[in-house]
Amino acid sequence: MDDYLLIESQGPWGGPGAERFVGDANRLRTAGHEVALLLIENGVTTALTGPADTTGTPQRALREFLGNGGRVWVDTFSLTHRALVPEQLVPGARPVEMDEVAALLLEPGVRGVWH
Repeated sequence: MDDYLLIESQGPWGGPGAERFVGDANRLRTAGHEVALLLIENGVTTALTGPADTTGTPQRALREFLGNGGRVWVDTFSLTHRALVPEQLVPGARPVEMDEVAALLLEPGVRGVWH
């Protein structure tokens, strides 16, 4: 079984593609694959709690993905450059550094997909 690292850089306000990408991550996970979803650049806003968290479809999809055992990684560099802190993230989302991302990408059988 292959592992996947899906990288989302656009975020919920970048259009419907972000929501579909989180949905793709969830479908891979429910099919039995190990999936890490890395949120970078404006994609980190997908993992924020707040008013959009209760009504925003990408946030609901993200919570569903986490509930199905998916891993949500949030780039610490992107958080910092947007004046955001880890305490603002939905429960289960984990800040990561790029060395951890690179280590996963270098593992045999891991497929990286960037949106």
